[in-house]
Amino acid sequence: MRNIDFVKLFKYFSLLSLALVIGTIVLFFTKGLNYGVDFRGGVEMQVKFEKTIDASVLRNQLDDLYLSQLQSIGEASQNEFLLKLDTDNMDLNVLSAKVEDVLKQNYADNKFEILKTDIVGPKAGEELRTSAFKAIAWAIIAIMIYLALRFDYKFAPGAVVALIHDIAIIIGVFIITEKEFSLQIVAALLAIIGYSVNDTVVIYDRVREVEQEHPGLSTFEVINRSINETMARTINTSLTTLGVSVVMLVWGGPVIHDFFFAMTVGLILGVYSTIFIAVPMTVLFEKLKPKTA
Repeated sequence: MRNIDFVKLFKYFSLLSLALVIGTIVLFFTKGLNYGVDFRGGVEMQVKFEKTIDASVLRNQLDDLYLSQLQSIGEASQNEFLLKLDTDNMDLNVLSAKVEDVLKQNYADNKFEILKTDIVGPKAGEELRTSAFKAIAWAIIAIMIYLALRFDYKFAPGAVVALIHDIAIIIGVFIITEKEFSLQIVAALLAIIGYSVNDTVVIYDRVREVEQEHPGLSTFEVINRSINETMARTINTSLTTLGVSVVMLVWGGPVIHDFFFAMTVGLILGVYSTIFIAVPMTVLFEKLKPKTA
């Protein structure tokens, strides 16, 4: 069995994670997230053309109509596009009608079909954004209660800090890359929360077993032994899941690209935070535990 001294590395990775989380907080309040139509309000239209068109020309034609994103969907031969527009200066229903008028004027000889039109008002978008972050918060609280009941109070905070760490850094990555933060990304975050806590529970289970089997071992020895003994399982499971996520990220198409981008980053962070955030927090709480006579 390998015997890597993870405890010795805890302080270095903890400082790295602290710096990354602080950086994310600074970016969040200075630059902010690039919210999708779901969260900021706007119009989303899916249009299919009969003949091939130049996306850059279409973008120029719609620039005056508050176009925020134009995205090709599927194969290039399908001639299908997703249009996202947002503004506070015009009624959104009027905006969608103007887009259709522009398409009729410029593509009279190229039959097109508007497959769907979704309109979200700014107020509804704000409420949806608030609800999404509440859902994440409630998921974390529920997990904290579950871990406290299943294990011991000293285990719950570590898992929660690790989850918050993962979510914060993913948000930071989305801010830096300026990728759109939408409902599907919230879904990805909730999936990552479930995956990450599952990995944490496996190591916590092993920590508890080693404590019972070897009561004479110090906390540091228990931690090192537990992580090393579960390392093979962690690597195999993570690589399998990560492989699927990377395949979908590369070949899944633009519609699900951001979802699997968040999943890929989250899967890597989940393993890292379990070992270098959740477990060290358990050590910290063990040190803070009042000594019994």
